[in-house]
Amino acid sequence: MKILLTTVACTLLLAACSKPNPDTVESLLVNPDRLKEVRAQCKADHAKIGDALCNMAAEATRRRFMGSGTPYTPVPPAAPASAPKD
Repeated sequence: MKILLTTVACTLLLAACSKPNPDTVESLLVNPDRLKEVRAQCKADHAKIGDALCNMAAEATRRRFMGSGTPYTPVPPAAPASAPKD
């Protein structure tokens, strides 16, 4: 029982001490300077920055470029005009 409580206490202590990542896709969207900085860091050292932050930066960049996006609605081709009959 003591080992379990010690393990839980250490886990909670480590979780409380870790610095949360304040960056989200939405926060990167409203702060283009931070987005530019994160993209440069990802390009320089992706392994150090991590997939999560680099993926958020990529998604924010995509949203800035594409906006909210529009659904693809294909237009059917026009029916060919029938040939006049003699």
